[in-house]
Amino acid sequence: MLKALKYILAKLVGLYINLLSFITPKKAGRLAYGFFTQPRDGRLIHGRLPGILREANAEMITHNDLIFQTYTWPGNATTVLLVHGWESNASRWKLLISYLKKAGCTIIAIDAPAHGLSGDTNFSIPRYAQFIDCMVQRHEPQYMVGHSLGGATAIYYQSHYKNSTLQKLVSLGAPCDFTTIMGNFRNLLSLSSRVMRLMGSHLLDSYKIDPAKFSGSLFASKITIDGLIAHDRKDKTVAFTEGEKIAKAWPKATFIVTNGLGHSMHDMALYDAIFDFLFEVKALQLKVDEQQNTVAI
Repeated sequence: MLKALKYILAKLVGLYINLLSFITPKKAGRLAYGFFTQPRDGRLIHGRLPGILREANAEMITHNDLIFQTYTWPGNATTVLLVHGWESNASRWKLLISYLKKAGCTIIAIDAPAHGLSGDTNFSIPRYAQFIDCMVQRHEPQYMVGHSLGGATAIYYQSHYKNSTLQKLVSLGAPCDFTTIMGNFRNLLSLSSRVMRLMGSHLLDSYKIDPAKFSGSLFASKITIDGLIAHDRKDKTVAFTEGEKIAKAWPKATFIVTNGLGHSMHDMALYDAIFDFLFEVKALQLKVDEQQNTVAI
């Protein structure tokens, strides 16, 4: 019942924006972008945190105009930074954290803008990248793992900030093209082509972002560190071809292809592969196609 109500509400919002675009086009573009960047899920409540987050050392970071929540599981000098995706929060890493603890490393996870306990009411990849950079400057992690839009942000971050501290980067189920993300949003609200053009103009005028040039494959092509990209063939949220495009563009990346994990990418064999990639311990016998640099799990 709740799912049906959310579906109807989304379509009504889309209808309103479509009609508004003929009356006040600029307002329609701003409103569409506002809904596009506002998550509907993923928030957490103080005092009711998931168990995995209660185990961590929690800290709210304030840096200039940034206010965001961090969680640290202390360990040795080797540090891994975890970056979650859209409408999620740091608790999504519960299973992977149990694997990383085997290495004795320090694990840090952050809540994205407008997610978990972090500040902001809207999400953007450049804003999330600022969160990441603040943590990289503070803790100098050697490794970073991102899921979905978190993976896309990690790729954006390393291509733009080119941080020399990071040695390896893992991206799970990440979208490649910004236009694809916008297309998913368009389908959700049934927005017209007119509204999408207005939203694109608003992005370019207000944030200097050209959706057609905001591409994970372009960003990945500029990354010089080792990468591990994993994407599931049956991912219904982010198409498998998105992962393929990123993998083909990243000079030093290995591409893991999974079957049946969907978008969540929670899997013991995959975690073994990530562990092996990060810490260079042969945890899993993998069949590698040397020409395509692709691993099948």
